Amino acid sequence: MPTAVVSVDRTFYDAVEEAGKTLYIRALKDVPVDVRAALKAANERERNERAKKILSLIVRNVEIADERRMLVCQDTGTPIYWVSLGTRLHVDGALLADALRRGTERATREHPLRSSVCHPITRENPQTNTGYGIPVMHWEFIPDAEYIDILCIPKGSGSENMSFLKMLTPADGVAGIRRFILESVVEAGANPCPPCIIGVGVGGSADACMVLAKRAAVRRLGTHNPDPHLSALEDELLDSVNQLGIGPQGIGGDTTALAVHIEHAYTHITQNPVALNMQCWRGLRAKARMHADGRFEVET
Repeated sequence: MPTAVVSVDRTFYDAVEEAGKTLYIRALKDVPVDVRAALKAANERERNERAKKILSLIVRNVEIADERRMLVCQDTGTPIYWVSLGTRLHVDGALLADALRRGTERATREHPLRSSVCHPITRENPQTNTGYGIPVMHWEFIPDAEYIDILCIPKGSGSENMSFLKMLTPADGVAGIRRFILESVVEAGANPCPPCIIGVGVGGSADACMVLAKRAAVRRLGTHNPDPHLSALEDELLDSVNQLGIGPQGIGGDTTALAVHIEHAYTHITQNPVALNMQCWRGLRAKARMHADGRFEVET
């Protein structure tokens, strides 16, 4: 028997707009609880005194943002939404995407936020944090669900500029993956505002691999890839990255990364794409669950 479908009315998209606005602002003002815990833990175990000072300042930065209800950093990023659609909820994808765009514009205007989005050639800035192709939208599906999960990722340019892709061959093996990740982190240096959350994509095609890396970069800290081979590689890479000595803000120390996450896909027999995408120490993300009646709960 086919599963019953739940339809929404026009007011649902007004609620999506409000959710998009709320999530964009929240992601810029509220550091996720798992990232806060990781920063404090890093500060406690850091042995380099200069690095401990930087980590202490980062923790205090978060506290001041909380106290004054202000942005954690001036970079409002490129707005990205990861939308996971419940298959039992009948929605118009075009209307949903437009509602998130309007929510982004309202957040920029009403907060107000700096507009970080411009034309790639003329550099004209519409002052809305939106434009052709922006916000970036990714779509996934949740089987047999009557809700939508919306994840907002305002991706700062310091970390996004330090993105890397390499088309390895099967002969490069796991050693080739390790070498590429470590070389990329060294090349990135202080630019992505370490300590970072490092997302790694392995497999798929070139474009899919970059998306895997971004998905990995916004995974909750403390989680692992369910594949035991990749889970072990996550731990190994985190240890290796933190032995590089780049440290917080690139001044040296034990803490270059808070986590290394890997997402993967099967790939062609003659290739093995590997991508790297980083989050700065803020770990920018905010998530909400939307219901058919327009209610939404923001994840804490």
